[in-house]
Amino acid sequence: MARVSPQIEIARRAARSLGVLDWIRIGVLALGLVFVATGALPADTARSSVGRIAPLLLFLFAIIVLAELTKEAGVFDAIAQRVARAGRGRYAALFLLCVAFASVNTIFLNLDTTAVLLTPVMLALAARARIAALPLAMTTVWLANTASLLLPVSNLTNLLAADRVALETPEFAVRMWLPQTAVLAVTMVLLWVFYWRRSMRGEDAYDPPEPVPVRDRVLFSTTGIACLLFIGAILAGVHTGIQLGIATTVAAAVAVAAFAVRDRSALRPALIPWQLMVFVTGLFLVVPTLERYGLDDAMRALVGTDDGASGAFRAAFSGAGLSNVLNNLPAYVAGESAVPAANKDQLLSLLAGTNVGPVITPWGSLATLLWFEWCRRWDVRVPMRKFVLTGAALAVLGCAAAVGALLLTR
Repeated sequence: MARVSPQIEIARRAARSLGVLDWIRIGVLALGLVFVATGALPADTARSSVGRIAPLLLFLFAIIVLAELTKEAGVFDAIAQRVARAGRGRYAALFLLCVAFASVNTIFLNLDTTAVLLTPVMLALAARARIAALPLAMTTVWLANTASLLLPVSNLTNLLAADRVALETPEFAVRMWLPQTAVLAVTMVLLWVFYWRRSMRGEDAYDPPEPVPVRDRVLFSTTGIACLLFIGAILAGVHTGIQLGIATTVAAAVAVAAFAVRDRSALRPALIPWQLMVFVTGLFLVVPTLERYGLDDAMRALVGTDDGASGAFRAAFSGAGLSNVLNNLPAYVAGESAVPAANKDQLLSLLAGTNVGPVITPWGSLATLLWFEWCRRWDVRVPMRKFVLTGAALAVLGCAAAVGALLLTR
């Protein structure tokens, strides 16, 4: 029997370790490369598209490294322990604390920050309090998307929409506070029914965890400061891709330097989020190709030109649907080009659809992608059938509530 070379054996093991989502990510990149190779996407357009996302790839790389090292230092465990003790063993209190934590974080920092920094806190909370991880995880991913309507800084699509309709932050908040409140109410009800009620979580109460000593005070303090640097950049208004990528890289470099001195064993290849980088690169090759072959025309047909209630609902559900097929950022951009310049209510309805709707598929938004990456790293099993079905319920009811509330404040 022929002996298998070590390289082939390593490749086989790597292939067996890949999950369904990993193969989907690789498949998207492969499809994008096929489009480039066959000329369906011109090489110049491909280079331009990849150049546009280079700062985003830098951000993804740096923020995952930062968050992973912060977890290793025990910062997330410490925050989780305080949240668990504040709930005093009562699930209803813990539910309200988690909802408030996730909502405030999303509104004032942005949805990607919630996915990156709050998800590991929630998963650490589940581990520290010995409770089911899925309810806490779903609270994070749903609110990362549905709590992102209120302020321009809450979501990159909000910045694009606010500029298009010429609304400063106070005026934008005045238009969107009622839609945001309605969506949060829907999200809370569905979270409790689908994931938090007694039959879902399995226990009547939980035991607040005892404090755990910090393993290395230097690493704990340094990574905590690095996270504060990242949050400070967000609060200071660093929202362009290049600025945010650089700010995040600086924060990650601080954490890496600390571990290089104190614990080099944590600096391993598994820190690199290759799955996300592969998928995002592939996505920005596939979407421009689709735009060349009728995506813009299809959005115009779906959205229509009515600025009344019918046009608002059409825009919202078209944006939500396309977000789950592609991703919410290209869906918003395609929808924005289809909405007439004077139709402000229709544009804000499209925005609601692309913010609230991307909760059905794992690639619906960057926040959802980041969330799945953390679930993978923490070995949290996400039942895809339930994720899709409950996400569909939230997308439909949440978009309907948001648009209905928006029309009341015309």
